[in-house]
Amino acid sequence: MQATQRSDVVVIGAGIVGTTLALKLQEHGHAVTLIDRDHPGAATSFGNAGLIERSAVFPYAFPRDLRTLLAYALQRSPAAHYHWQALPSLLPYLGAYWQHSSARNYPAAIMGALPLIEHSWSEHAPLIEAAGASALVNQHGWIKVWRCARAERIALRQAEQSRDYGLSVRVLSSAELRLAEPNLSAVAQGGVHYPDSRQIQDPYDLTLAYLKLFEQRGGRFLRGDAETLIADGDGWQINTSIGKVHTAQAVIALGPWGESLARRLGYRLNMGVKRGYHMHFDSSTVSLSHVVVDVDNGYALAPMKKGIRLTTGAEFARRDAPSTPVQLETLEPIARRLLPIGARLEASPWLGARPCTADMLPVIGAAPAHRGLWFCFGHAHHGLTQAASSGRLLAEMISGRETYIDPTPYRIARF
Repeated sequence: MQATQRSDVVVIGAGIVGTTLALKLQEHGHAVTLIDRDHPGAATSFGNAGLIERSAVFPYAFPRDLRTLLAYALQRSPAAHYHWQALPSLLPYLGAYWQHSSARNYPAAIMGALPLIEHSWSEHAPLIEAAGASALVNQHGWIKVWRCARAERIALRQAEQSRDYGLSVRVLSSAELRLAEPNLSAVAQGGVHYPDSRQIQDPYDLTLAYLKLFEQRGGRFLRGDAETLIADGDGWQINTSIGKVHTAQAVIALGPWGESLARRLGYRLNMGVKRGYHMHFDSSTVSLSHVVVDVDNGYALAPMKKGIRLTTGAEFARRDAPSTPVQLETLEPIARRLLPIGARLEASPWLGARPCTADMLPVIGAAPAHRGLWFCFGHAHHGLTQAASSGRLLAEMISGRETYIDPTPYRIARF
């Protein structure tokens, strides 16, 4: 009979959020066990444009203008797609998302996201250096490009709003855009450069580098099933590959699976998922220095170690529904008219799910009805961006320290 193992803190979920949190907990002297049913970083954290988005002070709101809404409703915009059969189950989330995106409520989302965004790079940077992962960092920032006058107006308006929050923003003429990215075609009429952001050219490799650093600092990674988590006397117990592990403090950092486990424990969160796809393309005959976002069509082209990654917008569907990569199929010829990318490098596209709360803010903090239980998930499009700043905040809370930012906007009690 195996003896029960013990740990000071167990973090359940070894994506970029959970792994970064584990490192931040170690900085406060905790003995940490990191648990996942799969390989670290192989789920949601695997697929994104790789941006540590210092300029992302505006959470992705539900569109309010009639033109965009009609395009989405009629499935005529490649930026969004939905499954008809999933709509009844998604309506409570979508209705609340709509309300929180109103002119009255949206400023609260901005102010809640702002502290996590402001500290995003400063909290990641020392970890990246300590993990020996600096070679993964692209310092060029990202460029939002437009193809028509309407998209230009939208991009320029947000550029001005970004300046109000102290961000560096540079508007690029067509000629200046071509100097920055010579291989872009003339369909891109101009752009806005956000140089404050960094890009990780393989987010999966960064998670693995963080995991290696975590283990070098004495941390332990185990395979385990989050569904076996139960309250156990003065703490929590979970089944793992080496037997049962008992801990005084357990953190749910499961991304799009976090809401399911929280619901089993009695918590009702208004959350949904936005699914997304990516595909890599050969870059041997074309260069790309910045992440480029096509504002007209809602996709990004990102320079990665493997090639150029095309990432899609949002698909509204059940989390575990079969893959329907219609956005990728629509966007590939559109992207090729912008940049002459090479052949596909994979047989099928990657699919992942982003965990999205209706108010566009993550859930970070204590579970009010359970002693020693904590949450850290729901970062939507910005899990990589907010991982280190969220990790520091929760590590301070678990350690009983004064927090460097106000945790109030992220408490689960807001639901």
